[in-house]
Amino acid sequence: MYVVREPSFHQRTRRPGRVFAPLAATVNGIKTVAVLGGLGGLLVAVGSMFGRSGALIGLVLGALVAGGSYWFADRIALAAAGAVPATRAAHPEYHRIVRNLCREAGLPMPRLYVTPDPQPNAFATGRDPEHAAIAVTRGAFELLSLDELEGVLAHELAHVGNRDILITSIAAAVATGISYLANMVMWMPFFGGVSDDDDSGPGLLGLLVTALVAPLAATILQLALSRSREFEADAAGARLLGDGRPLASALIKLHRSTRALPMHVDPAQASKFIVNPLTGRHVAFVSLFSTHPPVEDRVARLASGAWRR
Repeated sequence: MYVVREPSFHQRTRRPGRVFAPLAATVNGIKTVAVLGGLGGLLVAVGSMFGRSGALIGLVLGALVAGGSYWFADRIALAAAGAVPATRAAHPEYHRIVRNLCREAGLPMPRLYVTPDPQPNAFATGRDPEHAAIAVTRGAFELLSLDELEGVLAHELAHVGNRDILITSIAAAVATGISYLANMVMWMPFFGGVSDDDDSGPGLLGLLVTALVAPLAATILQLALSRSREFEADAAGARLLGDGRPLASALIKLHRSTRALPMHVDPAQASKFIVNPLTGRHVAFVSLFSTHPPVEDRVARLASGAWRR
């Protein structure tokens, strides 16, 4: 557990009216429509190869996937992280910091969660500010001071205010679905996978399918998620606090810890975290899924005061 001490709210000059980027919200909305529309169109195109009935099935599947991604992407993200609700009784400081930041930023209070992972990290998810959720790992509570935790939470609320969370959640959900599909195909007997009397592992065709599909999932993430969104969330979080130092200090600690304590998470879900949770892992195609700018660059921008407008 962390030591309770008051964050220095009164020592900072906040400018909540200038915190978020309206253009970012518009661009993210366009990207969301493009990702879901492109996915639906792809399913219809594939289905049309099997005639009109196939096209109709593709259209129905596209609608189901698009609707499911919109409504349930946050639940997928939270379930994938093993997140559980953080009660006010068990985490009073967590609730108090977020409540104060939301009041300053003019945002509704998100649902708060804790994950059991020892790696210090955090993420935000949800389809809009009214249905947002923030999850912080157990390791973050153990590692960060309250000022640093406040910086991390300000960053996550910046994602909420900039409407990053919808496109991040949907892109991650779609990419995760594609990755799971690739894994299923790899182990199917038709593609040379394991049968009841064979334990030799996936066949050559299955590996080839995976090698083609994994980059497709990564490409969806890369097209939908710009690395600049992390820079903007860092800047907005610093503006909300009136100080970039707590977040910069937290990023340094988090980055060092991810190298020592790698997280076992699907690469397609890594984009939602404040720092790349796969830094210390050797995972196939992991570099393709990287949507985080270097932590050194993020810290340098915060230290230089570039976040001020």
